[in-house]
Amino acid sequence: MDKFLITGPCKVRGQVSISGSKNAALPILASTLLFDKPVVIENLPRVRDIDTMLNLLKSLGSKIKFSKNKKTVKIYKTKKQNYFASYSLVKTMRAGILVLGPLISKYHKSITSLPGGCLIGARPVNYHLNALKKLGMKYEIKKGYIHASSKGKLKGNMIKFSKISVGATENSIIAATLAQGKTTLKNCAIEPEIKDLTNFLKSAGANIKWIGKRTCQIIGVNSLNPTTYSVMGDRIETGTFCVAATLTKGDLIIKNFNPKLIQTELNLLKRSGAKIKTNKNEIKIKGPQKIKSINSIFTKEYPNFPTDLQAQFMVLMCKADGRSSITESIFENRFMHVAELRRLGAKIVIKDNKATIEGNTEFIGAELMSSDLRASVALVLAAIISKGQSVINRIYHLDRGYEKIENKLKKIGVRIKRLS
Repeated sequence: MDKFLITGPCKVRGQVSISGSKNAALPILASTLLFDKPVVIENLPRVRDIDTMLNLLKSLGSKIKFSKNKKTVKIYKTKKQNYFASYSLVKTMRAGILVLGPLISKYHKSITSLPGGCLIGARPVNYHLNALKKLGMKYEIKKGYIHASSKGKLKGNMIKFSKISVGATENSIIAATLAQGKTTLKNCAIEPEIKDLTNFLKSAGANIKWIGKRTCQIIGVNSLNPTTYSVMGDRIETGTFCVAATLTKGDLIIKNFNPKLIQTELNLLKRSGAKIKTNKNEIKIKGPQKIKSINSIFTKEYPNFPTDLQAQFMVLMCKADGRSSITESIFENRFMHVAELRRLGAKIVIKDNKATIEGNTEFIGAELMSSDLRASVALVLAAIISKGQSVINRIYHLDRGYEKIENKLKKIGVRIKRLS
């Protein structure tokens, strides 16, 4: 099993190019099941979750053709259509559930495994199931599989989500695209990755518009046209490199990302002392000599501070001048990185969903264990600023969401090796 060996402390300097967004690409790939004609998706990140989704699409009857650099795929429909999304493919990734909406919408039947992914709380699928049921899907859960069907086309309806859910919003938009009549989704998640999904579907002729802040209206169409679409840059990778620069008194130019999409995060980094300049698709960031503590950070749905950067900001606050706190309001069980940070010397107290962090901590290198995707990258950041060597085990979590991160880190001055 691969691991990272990192020798710190390091200062990051130079230029880094952001990969395509995993969280935007996954629903876009799932939605290609709606198409009869070929679709070309560009700027795909080469990460494990994307490979898993492409293998899932192949198992459902899609033909996948890669470009030479493997960042562009052409997806064709074949005559061997399958409706069974097996546990072996869905178990490692939550986004496997996103094939349920298009299968029901297009083929009116599906047997889809309940999903897997990171161990960070319940992430219930009932929001997906309740929404699809309102569009006309019938289902029962047997032996870990959702057995679903509909009598012909799904029928448009008004759906109000009881809780904001990214995945349920995506599944419902995809399913409603070919449904009969008008679907109005209220209390939607509005992450940029969801807007990327709707932009992709609109490029193929879908009739989708956003009304007000969290309402999406979809008028079903009979079929979608062939299209070529480039996936947006990854905002969590962008945020992670911004934290790295701030943390290490670094000096970074971050390319291929629209800074308007992470204003909340950039404002917090400015509060901590970072000097930031932005252009259309570029961020220039310099870390301060002394990091200022931020009294209270709350994770919340977009456009607020994202839960996927909570662990990275916690590492930053360990080096800040004074005490700070982070409250996690999206997922339970998302402080699993804290025990590992303590091994490096962090002073963090957890009470319920709030972490209180003492600043000015000196980290000493140690052997560490990854627990989930974002926690793993936080451990990498912590190792970069630790004295001496750190070993990070179970980095397969990192490979799920970050494209060759060790290569990018090496280029900006981090002493990092992948060990098999």
